[in-house]
Amino acid sequence: MIGIDWGTTSLRAYRLDEAGAVLEHRESAQGILSVPGGGFAAVLDAEIRPWLDAGERLVLLCGMIGSRQGWQEAPYLPCPAGPAEIAAAMVPLPFPGAARCLLVPGLLTRGPEGVPDVMRGEETKLVGLLAELGDGAAATLCLPGTHSKWARLDGGRITGFATRMTGEVRAVLLGHSILGRLSAPAQGPADEAFRRGLRRSRERGGLLHHLFGTRALGLVGELAPEGTDEYLSGLLIGHEVRAAVEDGAPGTVHLAGSATLCRLYALAFAEYGIRHRQHDPDIAARGLALLGRTIG
Repeated sequence: MIGIDWGTTSLRAYRLDEAGAVLEHRESAQGILSVPGGGFAAVLDAEIRPWLDAGERLVLLCGMIGSRQGWQEAPYLPCPAGPAEIAAAMVPLPFPGAARCLLVPGLLTRGPEGVPDVMRGEETKLVGLLAELGDGAAATLCLPGTHSKWARLDGGRITGFATRMTGEVRAVLLGHSILGRLSAPAQGPADEAFRRGLRRSRERGGLLHHLFGTRALGLVGELAPEGTDEYLSGLLIGHEVRAAVEDGAPGTVHLAGSATLCRLYALAFAEYGIRHRQHDPDIAARGLALLGRTIG
């Protein structure tokens, strides 16, 4: 089968065997925002044509391709949800040729106060992690990124999650606030500045006060421009982890994401005394394979 993780700025394609192992992998910068209206089928065909010609007949797509800005909107499926419910809610897509083409739905949950939260694309990573963990026991997962997801698994299903806009807030602050004017490129990893931000996140005052403190530290010469970016990252990731701890995150967190982000989150977990286990960043491929087996 073929699994597609199609986001806002990139497209990842996997040719998978029945066990979910990646036989071949392709990556493109043709995210949904770069595809003209009505052009999704043509872009997909161009990316996976050799695999279709080799006999692949099932294509599953996840990510922002199933959003209102994508090929076709796939409705959000409410939690709790497991592989069977997700597979049953897939949306068929018109695609020329013999291949069956399906969109994976996103997920919706509500916090204790009733406020909705959504994900689209990360659900396939969670399905992959469900398969990897295997025993159905309760677990907490962290998927760091532009919009970091903290998800809860129990009984072989995704029972709920919380999104924290850590990556996007960092980008906005560095690109459009006074804090970005204080920052200068570091000449290598600035781990001490990052750890300093983590330590500050554990203190009183709240995130908004701590953010302004970044500016004040720079103005009085107590934070070098080369460390401002990493200090800010430490503050934001630290507050993200602090919120997860306050929400009741257990002693062990399962972590899946890019190597760069996972390294920073591992430092944050150490600061907060949280054990973690790191997983393959391509765990979405395993989730897509499991969903493919589920629908038969």
